[in-house]
Amino acid sequence: MRSVICNITKMYTYNWRTQYFYPMADNPNNVIVMLGGNSTNTRLIFMQAIDLLIQEDCEIRSKSSLYETAPWGIQNQSNFLNLAVWIKTSLNPFDLLDLILKIENLLGRVRTIKNGPRIIDIDILLFNQLIINEPALQIPHPRMHLRRFNLLPLNEIAPFWIHPVLNQEVSEILSNCTDSLEVKVQIS
Repeated sequence: MRSVICNITKMYTYNWRTQYFYPMADNPNNVIVMLGGNSTNTRLIFMQAIDLLIQEDCEIRSKSSLYETAPWGIQNQSNFLNLAVWIKTSLNPFDLLDLILKIENLLGRVRTIKNGPRIIDIDILLFNQLIINEPALQIPHPRMHLRRFNLLPLNEIAPFWIHPVLNQEVSEILSNCTDSLEVKVQIS
């Protein structure tokens, strides 16, 4: 359940589940999401996911190149493709998470094996400078700073974004990342 309140200058939405107030559309939220997948139709599925985000109050500000990444976790599977997307939205973090889960479901995501093959995975990496640590949602993403497949695409579109916990720019986090998995820009 959600209610809306306003003061003289801004409108806010209140999420009863989290008991947080979030600014509404007159002050859009800046969000970085990471798309990942390793099915045979990953590029098409990414395009469909982005179209579905656009249909649901998400404006695309920037997209990274497509990156090919060796599997992280379970090695015996196809390489992944990853794409960082900077969106602006009036949705609060939990409503955005609900939308993302709906999109993953619509596109055929079935959660079976952790770090296993998947049609699509959409993670919220950063949401403004918010820090949320709830069972259903952690922002910033708790492992993004450990993974080159997150940091390289993110650095392409937002190198100066400051991680709200580490208090470092994305470019600095990338230069200090010790992850040795191969990540390369996908050509065409």
